[in-house]
Amino acid sequence: MSLNTQAALGPVRQPERSQVSHLVHHFLERFFNHETASVDGDAKARMVLIACAAGLPGFVVAMYLWPIYHPMIISPHSKPPHVLPSYWLQVNHHFFFVTYSFVAMGLAVVYEWDMFFPDLLDVLVLGALPISRRRIFLARVAAIAVLVFGFLIDANFLAPMTLVAATDPPNMPRFLVGHCVSVLMAGLFSAAAILAFEGMLITILGERLFQRISLAVQGVMVTVLVIVLLLFPVLSGVTPALLQSHSAIAMWLPPYWFLGVDQWFLEGASVLPVYVTLAKVACVGTLMAAGIATATYPIAYFRRERQLVEGSVARSRARSGLAPLRWLLHRTAVRSPERRAVYHFIQQTLQRVPRYRIYLVLYGGVGLSILVATVLRLTVRNGRLHAEISADGIRASIGMVAFWAVAGLRTTFGSPGNRQGSWIWRFLHGSPPQFAFTLEKLLAARVWVIMSSTALTISTIALFHIIAPAELPGFQSTIAQLIVAAGMCLLLTDFGFLHVVTAPFTGGAPQTEDNLAFTLLRFFTFFPLTVWLSEAAEQWIEANWLHAGAAVMMIAVAHLWLRWKYRDVVRIHCDQIELEEGEDDFPMKLGLRY
Repeated sequence: MSLNTQAALGPVRQPERSQVSHLVHHFLERFFNHETASVDGDAKARMVLIACAAGLPGFVVAMYLWPIYHPMIISPHSKPPHVLPSYWLQVNHHFFFVTYSFVAMGLAVVYEWDMFFPDLLDVLVLGALPISRRRIFLARVAAIAVLVFGFLIDANFLAPMTLVAATDPPNMPRFLVGHCVSVLMAGLFSAAAILAFEGMLITILGERLFQRISLAVQGVMVTVLVIVLLLFPVLSGVTPALLQSHSAIAMWLPPYWFLGVDQWFLEGASVLPVYVTLAKVACVGTLMAAGIATATYPIAYFRRERQLVEGSVARSRARSGLAPLRWLLHRTAVRSPERRAVYHFIQQTLQRVPRYRIYLVLYGGVGLSILVATVLRLTVRNGRLHAEISADGIRASIGMVAFWAVAGLRTTFGSPGNRQGSWIWRFLHGSPPQFAFTLEKLLAARVWVIMSSTALTISTIALFHIIAPAELPGFQSTIAQLIVAAGMCLLLTDFGFLHVVTAPFTGGAPQTEDNLAFTLLRFFTFFPLTVWLSEAAEQWIEANWLHAGAAVMMIAVAHLWLRWKYRDVVRIHCDQIELEEGEDDFPMKLGLRY
């Protein structure tokens, strides 16, 4: 329309939206901007980035299948015949996509675990508005459905665009229908099963008991899901033996169910009988998971809402059994009042704020899954699946546990969340801050990380010594593992906190967002290096007792040098002129704060 015609139409009228529409929009917004994802409301861009990245693995794998189904032409005069991969290799290719859909959808639902049910903020704010409870309930159910189906399509829609050209299926319609139905059913079953399990826990245990075990259950689910994805190369190697022998293991692993659906659609009447059985199990399992979720969700929803309104009685119990340990800690690691205050501030904040514990659960789940996939070896003998413990995997476990423990604590301590209470530190150390007080305050966090990561790593060593194979050496190997565990935790903490100059949980959000690709690149670079270094150091120490003393000396020298460097970083920070409240660093001073 011309400008005159548009002007004659009058002012733009916004479309009228119903209460349900507003509520659905509100709940979807809460899925992306809640305190677990971000306290500053800036998590939407990151979540959209993760959603876009969720569809890339399937797309990339589909592209890499092209050379497998299209052999390279050696010369322009001789063209090799078009030889398809073997039958079981094609089955494993289909198996990957249903496994990925199952894992990706499960991780997404576990991450949004707490947002599927009302919290205290919803009860206090929405409960005071003239909106019926039934309408709020239906709006939340609609928002959950939009989130689940949106992420399910997002994680799987890119792969079919490339799969047809990459694999050249003989029957394209059956291939596309089988692929789409199987991956959608796998993701839907994963989401429905987790939602049904959460609803059953709240219905049976109640809100108070559920909150006590919620984080542990989330950690176990993350671990199991990531283990399934990491063990895919192992499972794909034993798939022919499991399916041909009609092993019961295939009946207990849900990804195999939906592989049966895919093959049943693709092969039709010529499909193997085991696929028919697996497809029936997949249909029954999906319907049961959806039915249980539908039945338990309303009960759990209204029970949690009622308990939030009624509240719970706070019980304070003095833990007298920990008094000797606390006394020893105050006399050794946290002797100064500054360290002692920050040390207990960290402990109480982790107990009070679930957001930080969820970060630790996610890091712990991923680290534990990588550890299990490294230590566990699966083989097929006489048609049966056998699990063995790898000695090399146990050697590499020290670096894995130390790396993920320190990385998880570093991310948790550096996340902004309690900036409203950070005024107390400025009040205590002054402006500009005093160097001695600031150094003691910051060293308390490092002590907390070193003690926690070392205790976790040594506990892992003790556990693995119970199930370790006979080829591992005895006493000398144990001493080497203890030295490497303590040294790795100490040095990784020194490196990870080298430029940290704020108290835990009180730092501000960065001015620019970190690039997700570079963040992953740092993990992919330093994690293998840490594992290799720990394994090589352990073998070197086992060779000679003199090497043990030399290793202790090198660890001590490296720690003292990093400690000296950190003192310089803190001194420079204390000498800077602090910005006023709301003052921007760059426009007025070009980043120069001296």
